[in-house]
Amino acid sequence: MGEELETSHNYIIAFDRPWRHRVTLLLALTALLVGLGWYFTTLLAPRHPGGAAIEVSIPPGASSATIAATLAEKGLIRSPLAFRLVAMAQGVDRQLKSGSYLISPGLPLPAITRLLASGNTLEIEFTVPEGYTVRQIASLLQQKGLVKEEDFLKAAAGDYPFSFLQGLPSGPEHVQGFLFPDTYQVAPGTPAREIIMMMLNRFNQVYQEIAPQKDKDVEFNIRQIVTLASIVEREAKLDNERPLIAGVFINRLRRGMRLESCATVEYLLPAPKPVLSYQDLQIDSPYNTYRVKGLPPGPIANPGRASLLAVLKPNQTDYLYFVAKPDGSHYFSSTLAEHNQATARYESGNGN
Repeated sequence: MGEELETSHNYIIAFDRPWRHRVTLLLALTALLVGLGWYFTTLLAPRHPGGAAIEVSIPPGASSATIAATLAEKGLIRSPLAFRLVAMAQGVDRQLKSGSYLISPGLPLPAITRLLASGNTLEIEFTVPEGYTVRQIASLLQQKGLVKEEDFLKAAAGDYPFSFLQGLPSGPEHVQGFLFPDTYQVAPGTPAREIIMMMLNRFNQVYQEIAPQKDKDVEFNIRQIVTLASIVEREAKLDNERPLIAGVFINRLRRGMRLESCATVEYLLPAPKPVLSYQDLQIDSPYNTYRVKGLPPGPIANPGRASLLAVLKPNQTDYLYFVAKPDGSHYFSSTLAEHNQATARYESGNGN
């Protein structure tokens, strides 16, 4: 009886040892999996929640390994390997797109891979006001950090596939008048030529929309229309006066009179002046419409839609003159005598 109990006890002990080993192994595996899960979750977590967004540039053709190294260097991810594994798991490792991105360090790693696969690149918005010259646009884009001023002006002097640019002055002013004033969004690093093409395409689109409204009596080609519209743009302060001012200039052109536009003289000056001097009016230039008849060689600025429409559909009047009032509006006259009286009245400060 005692031998049987001892044998049974030994059997229980022998059976219990492998079970304990299994439990120990299971606990160890569980701890390992928990540890790996915690570690991998840490790799996926945001690096710096609430941190400032960081601009990242991904060059064309960059591999996922190169992109991962760039992101790690910028402090946006913890592990390049984790980035590649997540991209593979999402099926986007071969769909990551080049461009400039603004990435928050508060994004988890899977959100970063999705962003790069979406191609939702960073864009900088800029607005070109009506009446800006090509050189003012170049300065604006440099201030926005998009392109250097000299690079934009060099690109502006290039050739572009638009028939309306044929016959215009060479140099940066070659595209002046056709860089349509509007709001644009471009990615950092966009070449100057692409920005110019964007503006030229926008002009072409707008002009095609409004060209059918052209009066049958307006016998100008597109370059002449834009050149005159650029003068109207710089002369007019009120939208409702643009067609009147356009009508005055067209009347003068039809009669063989000089335009005598102050805006064309101001275009030749290094800086704006409140009042033009007699010497200013004598500047020897084909753009000085106080000295030469007809239109200048090209636009003096980039006109907006309202000024283009004003030339396409000018007011039909017998006005030949106008003078600025203190409030920015103009007094229009049909005769030189009336104009001289108005000029004396408003320049003396006695007019309202």
